Amino acid sequence: MNANPSSSHRILVTGGAGFIGSALVRYLVEDNLASVLNVDKLTYAGNLASLSSVANKPNYQFLQADICDKDRIAKAIQDFRPTGIMHLAAESHVDRSIDGPSAFIDTNIVGTCQLLQSTLEYWQGLTGTEKEEFRFHHISTDEVYGSLGPEGLFTEDTPYDPRSPYSASKASSDHLVRSWFHTYGLPVLITNCSNNYGPFHFPEKLVPLVILNALERKPLPIYGKGDNIRDWLYVDDHVQALWKVVQNGTPGRTYNIGGNAERTNLSIVESICKILDQRRPHADGPYKTLIEFVQDRPGHDKRYAIDATRIRDELGWQPTETFESGLRKTVDWYLNNQWWWQPIREKKYAGERLGKA
Repeated sequence: MNANPSSSHRILVTGGAGFIGSALVRYLVEDNLASVLNVDKLTYAGNLASLSSVANKPNYQFLQADICDKDRIAKAIQDFRPTGIMHLAAESHVDRSIDGPSAFIDTNIVGTCQLLQSTLEYWQGLTGTEKEEFRFHHISTDEVYGSLGPEGLFTEDTPYDPRSPYSASKASSDHLVRSWFHTYGLPVLITNCSNNYGPFHFPEKLVPLVILNALERKPLPIYGKGDNIRDWLYVDDHVQALWKVVQNGTPGRTYNIGGNAERTNLSIVESICKILDQRRPHADGPYKTLIEFVQDRPGHDKRYAIDATRIRDELGWQPTETFESGLRKTVDWYLNNQWWWQPIREKKYAGERLGKA
């Protein structure tokens, strides 16, 4: 695709009402980088309030649809005529995959297959430059690689070794996408990212859950000893990386996207507590007194860490936020945007434990 920012780009985003998807849509629409069709089923984690800043923009459209509905998706693609598809629609929470794996199979595997087939039929009907420049970008996770020991990093060549129903379903979808490239020639791109955090994050995930539980003086649950390690990536850095990949990445290639910010879960929670102690001190004392160690999650991977050398060297991307600056921005956002998260806590998810198996 043309590397120059231009609203002539027409991007169909699946899952654009989710956490990463909505950040991507806001970035593309607000910066006039593309005209966007956001296709989202609006499951529990889909939230159109996350898109209120772009809802009335002329280069934004929304369609409520399930990627498993092949006929509806095929029509949407044919009508919108995208120059690229960025596929983020997925069930994504490990704990929920433990409680109910079938939804992950349906959306992440079957839905991806249906989307690939509809995309292939559209792409095969294109000609000339339109066909040459079209890209299908599949956004995935570092969890497909399994668990690392104390040393080493995930590279694009690391063998897959998924440990949860969620990561197994994402690994399956990655393999499907690659097979459409090798079998049919569909120009695909795959990215595998580390743990994202930032504004508009559904509060079942660690960072927003801890922030909101702390504000409500609820226990701050930490699995096991809190020594599981993740690499953390600020969501706005991530979506800028995604755009670089869909513009300039080599078809058939995988790009790992990481934040160069390995932290234990315990240190994450303690850092949030320190920021809240500064921003909103409580009469009952430091927030870290709310920390509570709970039974570990089944199949809990010990450590993830990304080697992002390829995307840095080939596409010139690297994160701009440090973990410290990104976490401060995230905590401040939740402190200042109760309008967004309060209805979720009251109607969808109040912070209860999931994934006990």
